[in-house]
Amino acid sequence: MWQPKDFQQKVIDYYRQHGRKHLPWQGTKDPYRIWLSEIMLQQTQVTTVIPYYEKFLQQFPTIVDLAQASEDQVMHLWSGLGYYSRARNLHKAARQVADEFDGQFPQSQSEIETLPGVGRSTAGAIAAFAFDQPSAILDGNVKRVLARCYGIEGWAGKASVLKALWQRAEDNTPGEHTAQYNQAMMDLGAVVCTRSKPKCDSCPLSAKCYALGHDKIEELPGKKPKKAHPKRSVYWLVCLKNNQVILHKRPPSGIWGGLWCFPEIEQTQSEPEHQQKLDSFVHKFSHYDLEVQPLLMKNIADTGIMEPNQIGTFALNEIAEIGLPTPVSKLLQTLAEN
Repeated sequence: MWQPKDFQQKVIDYYRQHGRKHLPWQGTKDPYRIWLSEIMLQQTQVTTVIPYYEKFLQQFPTIVDLAQASEDQVMHLWSGLGYYSRARNLHKAARQVADEFDGQFPQSQSEIETLPGVGRSTAGAIAAFAFDQPSAILDGNVKRVLARCYGIEGWAGKASVLKALWQRAEDNTPGEHTAQYNQAMMDLGAVVCTRSKPKCDSCPLSAKCYALGHDKIEELPGKKPKKAHPKRSVYWLVCLKNNQVILHKRPPSGIWGGLWCFPEIEQTQSEPEHQQKLDSFVHKFSHYDLEVQPLLMKNIADTGIMEPNQIGTFALNEIAEIGLPTPVSKLLQTLAEN
């Protein structure tokens, strides 16, 4: 089993030889840029994040600019990146920094953790990368490396397993060169110690890796217990008039919170009167499948499913800069082309 000092040195040496050093958010100590990247990288791959990150910085070069933006501006730029609660929390956190910290990003990990959407690991990454603090991190990639290397069994969502992983992460985090170490741990999980077909021959930790030595690479880390993947079936009410479309702004919480969507009703209700059925489709979320049957409507004013202040009318050929879920955006594009 690796001892902390030897583990640290192997990881830091890996960073210096092979670590990623040219990503858009590297080479800066600006906590705003680092925080933005960390939020976007939650549950999203680097290649997907890069264009969104660059667009955000063009539109909002400082955290104060982001704080002063409208929710629709923020959600519009985020559209397509998924997990939209991250965008809502990003906007709330920017306003908190503007209001409570005079526009200056907080420096202590405890203060960083008070920001909406920032947990212990994200706060640790910001503290290490922006402020050179010896803070541990434990994102999904790091969990995988530690679980395999030290034989920590069980699903990380279980409190006892998470506690064991954090203990190992804290013990192994060096007091110096923490940013290099943390970046290397993320890189190892993303590039070498991958979920499937890990490149053990390229891993600096393979000599004392528990999973490799005990033929448990496929078993570690433990997987989340499977649950039934339910389906939900809805009608989307598509009302077009004079080349304009009616959309409904979702409540701020829940799936697609704060985004503009077609008004919808459950298919368990009677099918409303409509002109035409459009092509149906299934949109997959992490915890359920959404079966959508769009219906072209003459009028939806009498359905009673929307508050007046939640309704917007938009020109079909030039939808304003608003937040749209990807399937809504695709359907609008199809309607505009036909």
